[in-house]
Amino acid sequence: VQLQASGGGLVQTGGSLRLSCAASGRTFSSYTMAWFRQAPGKEREFVSAISGGGTRTYHSDSVKGRFVISRDNAKNTVYLQMNSLKPEDTAVYYCAADRSTRLATTMGEYDYWGQGTQVTVSS
Repeated sequence: VQLQASGGGLVQTGGSLRLSCAASGRTFSSYTMAWFRQAPGKEREFVSAISGGGTRTYHSDSVKGRFVISRDNAKNTVYLQMNSLKPEDTAVYYCAADRSTRLATTMGEYDYWGQGTQVTVSS
């Protein structure tokens, strides 16, 4: 599986962005998909995950109520709608795919990674 993230950019505090992650392959719907992020000088951290069929989602406490993960299996794409953005959301955002059905929150559980897209929130 190859993953291509896009949609990052510069936005003001309180603004919104939608990230997309396009996947190659014919078995996209069998993968749990997730978003992680890495701010400068910090470790990569879990943001959100969604099950293969899209019926289960999980968000970290830091983004719950502001971010929504979704997917369109017909388009082999997973999305991250980010609302009410804060400066602390500034990071490189990565999408990842996991062949298991768990909504894992640790990097080591994910088998494939995209290249990352920069999100910068100005104060």
